[in-house]
Amino acid sequence: VAFQGEFGAFSEMALRQQWPNGVEPIPSATFPEALARVLAGDVHYAIVPVENAIVGRVKVALDALEAVGDAVEVRAETRVPVHLCLLAPRGATLAELRNVYSHPVALAQCRIFFAQHSWLVSTPHADTAGAARDVAAAGERTRGAVASAMAAERYGLEIIARHIEDVSANWTRFVVVSKRD
Repeated sequence: VAFQGEFGAFSEMALRQQWPNGVEPIPSATFPEALARVLAGDVHYAIVPVENAIVGRVKVALDALEAVGDAVEVRAETRVPVHLCLLAPRGATLAELRNVYSHPVALAQCRIFFAQHSWLVSTPHADTAGAARDVAAAGERTRGAVASAMAAERYGLEIIARHIEDVSANWTRFVVVSKRD
């Protein structure tokens, strides 16, 4: 099953929720790439976020689905609770952080947190888990990421703050698509 992002992304969490007995997750850099894998027959399915409780429609994903049109069809959907964490290299503190990276949709879910911590600069990244991976690789105590607790564990980062999303009842709805028969 293809998904946009790196291991530890919320899309991987959705995939694991949809298939609790396991499937092979295939990370893809973009939504069009994930859908292209379905159309090429490289994977059976792709899982794509289409709506979030805080920001509404996930435009970039919906645009990718629209671009492939009737070539794919929705087979299922699942809704995943989304709890965002501020992650940083081990030993870093909130006061040390300056740049915080994440997917723009995730950053948009944390506006109140960023307003309350005005020294933090929210910086767009292609993926939540990819931001966590890159922050871990850089190892700089001034860099953080907004991602899942699963991404923190996967990439060896510390959770500086939990549940930084604007609305505690946050969720994202995902659709499972396959190539049309």
